Amino acid sequence: MTQNTSNAPVALITGAGKGIGRAMALGLLTKGMRIAAVDRDEQSLLALKHLAKQSDYAESLEIFTEDLTGFDAQLLIKRIEDKLGGINILINNAGLGQGQIRNDYHRHPPKFYDVTPEQWLNAIAVNANAVFLLSQVVAQRMLGNGWGRIINVTTSLGTMLREGYCPYGPTKAAAEGLSAVMASDLRGSGVTVNVLVPGGIVNTPMIPGEAPFLREELIQPEAMLAPLYWLCSREANDVTGLRFLANQWDDRLVGAEAAKRAGAPIGWKDLAVLPVTPKFKV
Repeated sequence: MTQNTSNAPVALITGAGKGIGRAMALGLLTKGMRIAAVDRDEQSLLALKHLAKQSDYAESLEIFTEDLTGFDAQLLIKRIEDKLGGINILINNAGLGQGQIRNDYHRHPPKFYDVTPEQWLNAIAVNANAVFLLSQVVAQRMLGNGWGRIINVTTSLGTMLREGYCPYGPTKAAAEGLSAVMASDLRGSGVTVNVLVPGGIVNTPMIPGEAPFLREELIQPEAMLAPLYWLCSREANDVTGLRFLANQWDDRLVGAEAAKRAGAPIGWKDLAVLPVTPKFKV
């Protein structure tokens, strides 16, 4: 069966070869979208392509091998546009975790002073810089169309602040703060920015085999799909500046009600004491 996908929305997903990214790619394919799957691991992308082919979605998926620790966002976007056309949805999912430091980090959390400068810079590059660089390029295109979605996968507040989670936690916190600024800058434009997080540890390759968990008790990547589908829908046209916990999403409820229960402002503004701002001079 050949599908006509020429007018289908295009979603760019980073870190699409494994884990949450792969689940998102396969899920959005079933919703009739065209997917630009970006990952540094070519073999994982080829495996994704094989899965899409088995489900008859191969023509809707294009793969792009790219290392986000050092890349040209303009060039990557052009490559995607040449293959698929304009990007309607950007999902900044790629993450570089604590496994780059050592695999037993759950049992032996590294101190911040154990982290090498290279490890710190690589985490910033993937977890924060890539979010900014891709969002900046894509948002300019989306503004011209008057519609678009930017969905950033960050992490829980506890992970951002937890002992032994430098550089992953602080760099994901940077992406969280950036998301709030982007949502404010784009408010009223038709382009929305929201954060989607699992709400706990997920059963993905980012969690090494040495981790002291039963894999079946972890959150499964597919938990992200129900809120993702809703955020990509027209029903969420006016939803921006919020973060959603996938493990609190009740898909027995209608989308707006599930979102109300699982959502809160990006960056926990309700918990913060905002600075006093003086009035402008007349």
